[in-house]
Amino acid sequence: MICSFRRCLVLLALGWGAACAYGQGAAPFEDSMAQRLLACTGCHGKQGRAGPDGYYPRLAGKPAGYLYNQLHNFQSDRRHYALMVNLLEPLSDAYLREIADYFSALDVPYLSPLRPTQAARVLERGHELAKQGDAARKLPACTRCHGESLMGLAPFIPSLLGLPRDYLNAQLGAWRSGERRAQAPDCMADVAKRLTPEDLSSVVAWLAAQPVPSPAKAATTLPRPMPLQCGSSPEAMGATTGARP
Repeated sequence: MICSFRRCLVLLALGWGAACAYGQGAAPFEDSMAQRLLACTGCHGKQGRAGPDGYYPRLAGKPAGYLYNQLHNFQSDRRHYALMVNLLEPLSDAYLREIADYFSALDVPYLSPLRPTQAARVLERGHELAKQGDAARKLPACTRCHGESLMGLAPFIPSLLGLPRDYLNAQLGAWRSGERRAQAPDCMADVAKRLTPEDLSSVVAWLAAQPVPSPAKAATTLPRPMPLQCGSSPEAMGATTGARP
């Protein structure tokens, strides 16, 4: 029987994950989340540690609300990647939350960052933007929303560390072009559009070169209120109830 394009993509991803598991020695069938989500780890790496090519980000340990929002954004046409969209389209909202909770609970080591190749002045500018921002262009420091350690703010704001430079570049570029969007008001799109191409490259290079602190945990509070109105902030997302706006 000839399958639809969507079904073929789903079967391909499931088969890829199963093939990876089989190549390492087939495990007995257990109907666990780990086994069901082999379709995810085929691209995002074993236990969601990140794919090897720099474009499939780490899922393990990310705040559950952030992971859920991204899954929902693929379903809601805010993010565009055909394989993800077609894999997630048939899944219920409750199952998306199960997936997010599963990956969020994983506590596995981070890889060491690659040694940066950029000039010292580029990295210095990136450090300045991440830690101090640029008041003249109304650019807040990354730490104002992502926490002093840049490991995110539970439950909805992700870490900026432990991510490859190519992935960070691609996502900020997608926000600048409108290819990636978040729940309105989309503060990250606003920030990305205020960055010059040179500053974008600087902050990405500096972030990708930073080691992940230990313990690698998201903050639960910020010392000051967030500087921008964000649709994905804990307040906007109803953090106390887990409800969507």
